[in-house]
Amino acid sequence: MQIGNKAIRGCIACNSCATRGCCVFDDEVNALAKLFEEADGLVVATPVYYASANATLIACLDRLFYSTSFDKTMKVGAGIAVARRGGCSATFDELNKYFTISGMPVASSQYWNIVHGREKGDAGGDLEGMQTMRTLARNMAFLIKSIALGKEAYGIPEKEPWQGTHFVRKDLLD
Repeated sequence: MQIGNKAIRGCIACNSCATRGCCVFDDEVNALAKLFEEADGLVVATPVYYASANATLIACLDRLFYSTSFDKTMKVGAGIAVARRGGCSATFDELNKYFTISGMPVASSQYWNIVHGREKGDAGGDLEGMQTMRTLARNMAFLIKSIALGKEAYGIPEKEPWQGTHFVRKDLLD
């Protein structure tokens, strides 16, 4: 699903999703949520703008990951950054944070999941980048299959009850 050219607004932390079971803004995010719940993995790719992912994508991911209550544990994630020149590693890191905070293994390749190109179609000329993408695809497929076999044999790792905390301690304020 391509969302970069859609009007997707950011999360307003209204927490309506906790009671509704979906985001209060009914757009591509809720449609994507249904697909994501059924999927074994998620590949997120973005052009790099000012050393960051496309703002529409970030709004989408913020809402997608916040508004969905289904267990994402052991769904495989892969982030891909495409840039003319710089900012790929920061963008790659930005995308991976959504996966790691959700208990999703991150598919790796032979290098960071980045490709270089400026105009549409240019990335195909980045031979190393294309090799990295092919390796990523093979590794992600292998990881998904391995996790499926592991679930059959061992189940999913046990989760501890969440221990919510913050950095302001009441005992230090007294």
